[in-house]
Amino acid sequence: MRDELEKVLPDHSNSIENDSDKVLLQWRCHPLRRKPWVSIMVSIFVILVGVLVYYATDNSKAFATLALVVMFASLAKFYFPTSYKLTERNVIVKTTTQTLTKDWSVYRSFHPDKNGILLSTFARPTRLENFRGLYLMFSENRNEVIEIVKDRINSKMKDIAETKEKRT
Repeated sequence: MRDELEKVLPDHSNSIENDSDKVLLQWRCHPLRRKPWVSIMVSIFVILVGVLVYYATDNSKAFATLALVVMFASLAKFYFPTSYKLTERNVIVKTTTQTLTKDWSVYRSFHPDKNGILLSTFARPTRLENFRGLYLMFSENRNEVIEIVKDRINSKMKDIAETKEKRT
C-alpha cells in the first residue's frame, strides 16, 4: 500500500507564511492501489463500455474513443492519487489537474463517513452540501483527520458566536 501518511513540519523557506500557516497533517490517497480487485473490475468495465459504444455506433472509433475518455476522466480521482494538506488556515487538495486551496472559514459543519469526511459550507444538512462542500478521503488516518477538522471548524464557529455577542 503506497498511501502516505505523515505529520509534516513546515518548510522554513518562507518563514512569514509558515509562522501563521503551520501544516497540521498531510497525506496522500490513491484508491486504485488501495483496492486492487476493484481497480481491475472498474478498468474492465471502462473497456467494455468503449467496446459496446464501438459496436453500438456502427464501428465508430471516434465515439468509442470519446466514451473511453469520458469514462476515464470521470474516474480520475480513482485512477490518480490525491494529496491533502490541512494547515492552520487552509485545506489544500491537490489532484492531477488542479490544486484547490480553501480557507477554513468557508466551512461551517462536517460529516464523516467510513471513507472520508465532507466539509460543508452549510451549518445544517442540506442537499446542496455535495455540490458546495469538499470531500476529504481518509488514508488510515480517520481519527486524526476528524480531530483536526473538528478543532478547526468548532473553533471557527466559537469565534463567530463571540463576535456576534460583542456586537449585541
